[in-house]
Amino acid sequence: MRGKARKNAEHTYNLTRRLYELFLDEDRQYTMAYYRDPAAGTSLEQAQLDKKAHIAAKLCLDPATGSAKRVLDIGCGWGGLALYLNRHYGVEVLGVALAPDQIEFCKERAKAAGVDDKVKFALMDYRDVEGDFDRITSVGLLEHVGTPQYPDFYKHTFKLLKPDGIMFSHCCGRAGPPGATDAWTRKYIFPGGYIPALSELVSESEKHGFEVTDVEAMRFHYAHTLEEWYNRTQLHRDEIVDLYDEKFYRMWEFYLAGAEQAFRHGGLVNWQLQYVKRRDALPMTRDYMVEESARLRAADTAPHWHLDPVLRDAAE
Repeated sequence: MRGKARKNAEHTYNLTRRLYELFLDEDRQYTMAYYRDPAAGTSLEQAQLDKKAHIAAKLCLDPATGSAKRVLDIGCGWGGLALYLNRHYGVEVLGVALAPDQIEFCKERAKAAGVDDKVKFALMDYRDVEGDFDRITSVGLLEHVGTPQYPDFYKHTFKLLKPDGIMFSHCCGRAGPPGATDAWTRKYIFPGGYIPALSELVSESEKHGFEVTDVEAMRFHYAHTLEEWYNRTQLHRDEIVDLYDEKFYRMWEFYLAGAEQAFRHGGLVNWQLQYVKRRDALPMTRDYMVEESARLRAADTAPHWHLDPVLRDAAE
């Protein structure tokens, strides 16, 4: 199973770095962005920055004590969230993933930022991680784990989380009951992938000792994200065809367009769940989430997409 998991991850994430650079935001977030006001013309870069603030707020970290905290980021992607948490809280982060090029890119980023002593990345299965952590995050991971592996996931993360710790997960999900992944997506885009229903996540986590303390259904955010990825992909059609071929480009375009419609008009959402071992690990109300996300948003300025045609034309 572990060998298959690594093979599946490499199929999805070990495509050329340039491909992802052509359609993702500057931080290479390959998960849902957070569009607080879709009518405001928010850039993808801003929406992804707001997503990280939204997630960080749910971790209930304190900048004054962050340097003493350890965070495990399972399925760390290209390292954006790990670096964000370190920058804002000073936490020590271990990011793990199964795609070699992703991990290599993460290490390069941490070294360039001068934080590779605090933000470390490893090519390893999360089930091989040892030690204990104050916070555990997984963003865009559970879709790849698959329901047969949920018992292992919740059993091992429960073991890794400190008694007063907090675990957070963000994943694509079904708004209705459990279902099945279509054959086309399983073959071409996410081998071994399965989009879970909320009932599957909650019931399995409860079996292994977790208490679910917050659930948020993110309904249309991913549709707006996918729309922007689709538009950016179309801008770079010729280069993508040169990188791969016409067949790959049509497949990628179909995947983005189909996924957008599933999140806009179909039954797909994103789930964000917060878990604890002890119910006194969190404040009495959710006010801390609103206050902290606002503080974080005010502290950052979103970068411009360096491939934006408007910037290119202005430079010329």
